[in-house]
Amino acid sequence: MAKNKVEITGINTSKIKVLKRAEMIELFKKYQAGDLQAKDELVNGNLKLVLSILRKYQNKTDNMDDLFQIGCVGLIKAIDNFDLSHEVMFSTYAVLMIEGEIKRYIRDNNSVRISRSIKDLAYKIMRFKEEYMGEHGYEPNTSEIAKNLDATEYDVSQALMSLKEPMSLFDPIYNDGGDTIYLMDQIEDKTENKDIDGLISMRRALQKIKEREKNILINRFIIGKTQMEIAEEMNISQAQVSRLEKNAIKNVKRLIK
Repeated sequence: MAKNKVEITGINTSKIKVLKRAEMIELFKKYQAGDLQAKDELVNGNLKLVLSILRKYQNKTDNMDDLFQIGCVGLIKAIDNFDLSHEVMFSTYAVLMIEGEIKRYIRDNNSVRISRSIKDLAYKIMRFKEEYMGEHGYEPNTSEIAKNLDATEYDVSQALMSLKEPMSLFDPIYNDGGDTIYLMDQIEDKTENKDIDGLISMRRALQKIKEREKNILINRFIIGKTQMEIAEEMNISQAQVSRLEKNAIKNVKRLIK
């Protein structure tokens, strides 16, 4: 549908070539034999796969051109790592790699989306505060800022908040040389009958398992990464990540009992 079409600067998306499976297999054989021209053809012949994935992310970034480039990085990684011997369709494998790159980019660069109007107001506030300080010798309060910039106090507060870096639940807020206290530890849990003993047992178990296993559990179930993303970061196969994850869960269960 037209409304879902992804527009990329400088690219006529309607003229992008789509490779047939037989063509793909032949090009992969050539590339894996050292033909770099075949790699270029594989990239160009799979750009529509990148575009099809980008449709889901049109509301998560202001710059689809950047996201397209990131998706292409994932595509190239997929081409470099694809193994014909497994007899899996390339698109099935590539989607995981492309989405992994896109999600990582959005997570790292767009964790909190701030509207253009809020950003503009934030800069106006900064300029006003500088001028006010120069004239009066002290900072204006929210009410004075709102009145002079013809904005509501709520908008002023939101704009000022947008200038601050968001905190992670895993940011350390205190360490006395022993156990570190994280932000998440200070957030009240209003759920009734919460299992304090279970939480304590879980934390102790995580401290006792191997560091590699603990990192995989944190990345999988707290940060939310896929096994493919973790495999790429650790430079091991997805099957190895799966085995390590299962073993880590088994060890945690054993230690909690």
